[in-house]
Amino acid sequence: MPIRKIVRWLLAFTGAGLSVYAVFYLWQALPVISAYGAKTMCSCAYLGGRMANDIIENELGSILFSAGSFRLNTADSSASGSVLGMARRKAVYRKGLGCTLVNEISEDELRAQTLKPPSARPYDPDTVLWPAGDKLPETNMDLYNVKRLNEIADSLFSEPGPKAVIRTRALLIVHNGNIILEKYAIGFGRESRMAGWSMTKSLTNGIIGILVKEGKLSLNQSALLEEWKNDNRSSITLNNLMQSSSGLQWEEDYSGPGATTTMLFKKKDAGRYAAQFPPEHPPGEVFYYSSGTTNILSLLARNNLAEASYPAYVYHELFYKAGMFSLVIEPDPGGTLVGSSFSWATARDWARFGLLYLNDGYWLGKRILPEGWVEYSVTPAKGAKKGEYGAQFWLNTGEPGNAKNRLFPDVPEDMFYMAGYEGQYVFIIPSKNLVVVRLGLTTGNEPDYNHVLKNLIAALPR
Repeated sequence: MPIRKIVRWLLAFTGAGLSVYAVFYLWQALPVISAYGAKTMCSCAYLGGRMANDIIENELGSILFSAGSFRLNTADSSASGSVLGMARRKAVYRKGLGCTLVNEISEDELRAQTLKPPSARPYDPDTVLWPAGDKLPETNMDLYNVKRLNEIADSLFSEPGPKAVIRTRALLIVHNGNIILEKYAIGFGRESRMAGWSMTKSLTNGIIGILVKEGKLSLNQSALLEEWKNDNRSSITLNNLMQSSSGLQWEEDYSGPGATTTMLFKKKDAGRYAAQFPPEHPPGEVFYYSSGTTNILSLLARNNLAEASYPAYVYHELFYKAGMFSLVIEPDPGGTLVGSSFSWATARDWARFGLLYLNDGYWLGKRILPEGWVEYSVTPAKGAKKGEYGAQFWLNTGEPGNAKNRLFPDVPEDMFYMAGYEGQYVFIIPSKNLVVVRLGLTTGNEPDYNHVLKNLIAALPR
C-alpha cells in the first residue's frame, strides 16, 4: 500500500476515534455540568439568600458554564440546569435539609422522603453573648495592632486585577475566644450562609466523634459494611477511613468526568458508590485524599443511628450544642448527608466549630467530643509522609525529622485547619488561642496564607 494511502487511512481512523471519544466525553461531562449548575443555583439561592443573576454571574460565570442554562424555579423551590438544551438536571430544596439533586430517583420519591430535619434555634442569638449567641462583649482592642489587622483584612479583600480576582467574602478572627476582626464583602454579612465544600469533611470528623463517644462505633472496628465482610476490604478499619488511608481505589479529580464528580453529581447514594471500589493498597499504608472515603464515613454514621431521628440527631448532639444553628449539611438523593462536600454555614458558625476543636472538644465548659478526640484528629496519619493530614483535618506538623518542610513554615507547627474548594478555610492555632475563618470564591490567585497568618500573629498581644 502506498505511504500516502496509509497516512490518509491512519488520519481518517484517528479522526473517527477522536470523534467517538469526544461524543463519549460529552455524554459523561454534560450531565455533570448541568447538575453542578442546578445544585449551585439551588443552594446559593435558598440557603445563601442570593439572587439568580448574581449566582450566574459569579459561581456560574466561567467559560465552562457559558453554554449552560440555569434557572431558579421559586414555584416549587427548585433549580434546573441544562447545556444547549441537553442533559437536563434538577435540584430540589427542602426546608431544614437544603438542596438535593434528582439523581437515580424520581422527584416524587425524593419529596416523599421522611428525613427528620433539625428544629429551629430555641433563642434569639442577638440577646445571648458570643459564642453561644451573637451579642459581642467588649474587647480591649488597645492590646492589638489594629492598624496591622486592618491592613491584613484590606489585602484579602482587595483585587489585584480583573483576571486575578481573590473574591474574599468573609474574614473572621477570634482570639482568646473574642472576635477581634469581622469583615464581609458587599452583599454578604454575618447572617449569610456560605459553602464550606471540603471543610464538610471536618464536620464529618465531629459526627464520627459523637458516635465513638456513645459507643456506636470504634476506631479499630473493621468489616464495616455488609458488602465488605467477605472480601479483602473486611480489614479496613474506621481509623483507616478517618485518616483517608483506606487503600481503596479512587481518583480525586474535578477537572472532568470521573469518580468524584460522578459520585457528587450523578449518583443517588454517594457512600455506596464510593464503597464499591476495589482495594489498591493495604489499609493504613498510603494516604490519599478522598471525598469517597468521607462519604463512606457518612454512610456508616447513618447506618449506626436510628433512622427515625436521622439526620436531626447529629445536629442536636453536636452542632446545636456548639451554637451552630445556621449549619446545613445537604443529603444525597438516598437521604445520607454528603459528608465530603455539601455544607453551608455563616462565618460565625464556622468559627464556632473551630473554637470547639481549639478547646479540646469542650463548649462553654461542657465536653461534647470524646476525651482525646482532638488529639487523635491532629495526629498525622501513618501514610501522610509529610505530616500533612490527620483525621479529616489538614495539619501543619511537617515532615518527620524535618518539621520546617511544611506548607506554612512561618506559622506554628500545632496549627491544623479545614480547607475547601474555592478558598474556604478555618485555621486553628492552639498555641496562639486563635481561630481564623476565610470564605470566598477564589478559583485562582490564592493569597499567601503563610504570610497572612504570620502577620496576623505579629498583630496579637505579646
